[in-house]
Amino acid sequence: MTVLSAYLASLETAAAAAEQAEVDFRRETEARAAVLANARAHAYRRSNLMATLATLAEGAETPELAVAAVQAHLRVRLGWDDMSDARDAVLSRFAPVALALFAAAHPVEPGSGSSDADQEPDPAAALAAFENWYSETRESPFWYLFEHYIPETPRVDY
Repeated sequence: MTVLSAYLASLETAAAAAEQAEVDFRRETEARAAVLANARAHAYRRSNLMATLATLAEGAETPELAVAAVQAHLRVRLGWDDMSDARDAVLSRFAPVALALFAAAHPVEPGSGSSDADQEPDPAAALAAFENWYSETRESPFWYLFEHYIPETPRVDY
């Protein structure tokens, strides 16, 4: 091998290494962007759903009615017309979130004799506990349930 051919081979090696570095960088960037996009989507789903559920809980007269309203909204929002044991479990495990939203919207006066007056309601902790439970039992985030595609239905005029 001559000095010139060795030099040209080293340039080709450097070019191939630069190309591989670019490919690796693009793959890492795309993977990171996908992770961030997924996190963003879940954050907006969480924000939008919880805002709606907070309004329902705030408008309820009792904690039981708040739980019923929140669970009914979840069923509608998720398209759960038919119930199953798994869906019942999700709704019952979501009840503490509804109760925390109700408690946050309807604070109990200190000194009112209620044991709840000493505890600050924490909807964030209740939602985090639910999300952890869901993730552990279903091996996917709760927010994936909101990714199903609902096709447009044609309107028929008679």
